Amino acid sequence: MRIARFACSFLLAVGILTIPAQSRAQAAVGVSIRVGPPVLPVYAQPICPGSGYIWIPGYWAYGPDGYFWVPGTWAEPPEVGLLWTPGYWGWQADSYVWHAGYWGPEVGFYGGINYGFGYTGVGFFGGHWRGSTYFYNRAVTNINVSVVHNTYNTTVINNSTTINRVSFNGGQGGVNARPTSREIASEHQRHITMTAEQNQHQQAASTNRTFLASVNHGRPDVAASVRPGQFDAHGVAETAKPGASNRPASSQPSNATPVNPALEQKHQQQLDQLKQQQGQERYRVEQKHQQEQQKLQQHAADDRKQQDAQHKQQQQIQQLEQKHAQQQQKLQQKQQQERQKQQKPVKPPSPSRPPHDDKPAA
Repeated sequence: MRIARFACSFLLAVGILTIPAQSRAQAAVGVSIRVGPPVLPVYAQPICPGSGYIWIPGYWAYGPDGYFWVPGTWAEPPEVGLLWTPGYWGWQADSYVWHAGYWGPEVGFYGGINYGFGYTGVGFFGGHWRGSTYFYNRAVTNINVSVVHNTYNTTVINNSTTINRVSFNGGQGGVNARPTSREIASEHQRHITMTAEQNQHQQAASTNRTFLASVNHGRPDVAASVRPGQFDAHGVAETAKPGASNRPASSQPSNATPVNPALEQKHQQQLDQLKQQQGQERYRVEQKHQQEQQKLQQHAADDRKQQDAQHKQQQQIQQLEQKHAQQQQKLQQKQQQERQKQQKPVKPPSPSRPPHDDKPAA
């Protein structure tokens, strides 16, 4: 009996290993969760380290201790001509199942999730290949044009069907998106799973407790990095969150002059006020979008008009987020200058000369 069970298990393992890599890349990973992942954090994209790198957006993965954030990063494709299709969580059979990302000649279906930076929910608009050279769209990617010259500038019309940062497809509150005919066709193309560098990047994130959603409450300190696995180096991007300012990973040296508590309190109030204003502005924009959608539905507008309206709304939200990120960055730069100015040692006053009595002695 034991021999029979062993033989069945062996044959099953061999069968799984003989599934083509193309099919395995599209199959859902055997992890199913009853609770959906947190929303996607808002962050600025680190500058591209050089020509040939492709942006891999951050995502929520799942481990023994629950969901953990895998920071977005720049990675080199395994072959020339390949693009990255991000993974996504999808509601399936009363649970959330992870569909792994993969490399392929075209970007396929990734749940309609708006990961940003060219991944609008349908397709990819952050760059494309021309022969053996990858060109970057400056409109949605952070490129130093003095280093990377193969660029272009095209305004991106967002194709996502949601106006929030939901990170899963289907289920209660999830993105309601289905694959297009082109995305279905791309599933049958040759795929390559994550590179060794990407796997190491995810593994490094899984061992860092600060990335656990139960620890960071859905707002990881480091949301993105310039290169895979570099979470404490220069060039990391922190999540925009209330109650704390975005600061570079390298903190002040221990021998730095202590900051003025009154100045820090003033800076915090300025940041809180700015974020409150930004939140109100975003709320007004989303309310306006909701009213527009309701009018279209009441007038029985066709799918084309509703889709065009959603595209326009998503583009406005993306532009609003970029505007808010720039506002916060400018405020933080100004505050940092104030800190540096306050920490400069004050020059002692020059000694005053004693008064001279020019009158002759009596």
